[in-house]
Amino acid sequence: MLDLLPVPAFDDNYLWLAADAAGDAVAVDPGDAAPVRRALEQRGWRLRAILVTHHHDDHQGGVAALAGETGATVYAPEDGRIALADVRVADGSRVVLDAPPIDFEVIGVPGHTRSHVAYHADGLLFCGDALFSLGCGRLFEGTPAQMLASLDRLAALPADTRVCCAHEYTLANAAFAASVEPGNPALQQRLAEVRQQRQRGEPSLPSTLAIERACNPFLRVDAQAVVAWCARQGDATTRAARLALLRRAKDQFRVPAGW
Repeated sequence: MLDLLPVPAFDDNYLWLAADAAGDAVAVDPGDAAPVRRALEQRGWRLRAILVTHHHDDHQGGVAALAGETGATVYAPEDGRIALADVRVADGSRVVLDAPPIDFEVIGVPGHTRSHVAYHADGLLFCGDALFSLGCGRLFEGTPAQMLASLDRLAALPADTRVCCAHEYTLANAAFAASVEPGNPALQQRLAEVRQQRQRGEPSLPSTLAIERACNPFLRVDAQAVVAWCARQGDATTRAARLALLRRAKDQFRVPAGW
């Protein structure tokens, strides 16, 4: 079991670190080198590898500095917009590390961007901006059908998988999810927990896939209440059409005052 640490950065990012008992660590999506550097120094960890999920700067902006300082091997998707990579990965690749000892499965998850990948191993899912707790990423470069297929693949992983996404959006996502499924008791429980976590200044992450399957409308396009909501909004005849309706509505949604 790796020691898992979400490192806050920017307004709402988490730059993930995971280390073994010997202090050998992997960083995921280090968009800013400084907070990752501080976290490593505070814990006496040694950075051995860097995993990048997609090309946006808040996910790769600190890679060059950290790799230069530590000699960490950089793994990143096959995308020319990611300038620095020692090893290019794509769907079906494996990232096998000796230190920390872990074997990641690389899962292609296009939708948010065309070359987005996720890394899955040992009950951990580093999913970047593809899947959020109670939400999913905006469709900047992909189609609803692509995003739906990506989310289906992630949702099929074991229920106890810890979902290590890259932004603290959970409370705002809960507001939208509650507008879609106001009668979902699992969602109400998740909302209460998240409010307590945030009031204590704690991250709402990682979540688990069990929680997301029960609460996240973007993983629940076949749930009766979600189908009914989509039918009231427009075309709900296909799963991809329902995902498109949800994503379009979320893009326009405003969190209620006082939420």
